[in-house]
Amino acid sequence: MLTPVTDDDGAPFWEYAERGELRVQACAAPGCGRLRFPPRPCCPHCHSFDSEWRRMSGRGRIWSYVLPHPPLLPEYAAQAPYNAVVVELAEDPLIRLVGNVVAEPDARLDSVAPERLRIGARVQVAFTKAPEGGMTVPRWLLERP
Repeated sequence: MLTPVTDDDGAPFWEYAERGELRVQACAAPGCGRLRFPPRPCCPHCHSFDSEWRRMSGRGRIWSYVLPHPPLLPEYAAQAPYNAVVVELAEDPLIRLVGNVVAEPDARLDSVAPERLRIGARVQVAFTKAPEGGMTVPRWLLERP
């Protein structure tokens, strides 16, 4: 598994993931409070630099998915066909995260049969530690296995 590259703006996302929490950056300016992802220093709505990290329920729906053929990255060749999904969060469908749907948090990327995926399917976040880099990454479990 390849590990994500972090930057100063996104580092808190990964720190919360390490604790098993899905948090999204939000504007902390009075009267705004909008969620934003990916994280950035300034609110795109009110232009405030005040922010906080809000805990999300971890629930969402599959907004889109692909089954890469051939594998896009050599590191994943042994697990093809696998899925890559875009999940819209229950708290705000405009906040979308990329990941994989798996049968259980530590399962292989090919652990869910492609025919079980569909747009709109409800999913729940789960976290797993990447063996190479030691980072904890979010993955998605189907709510109706």
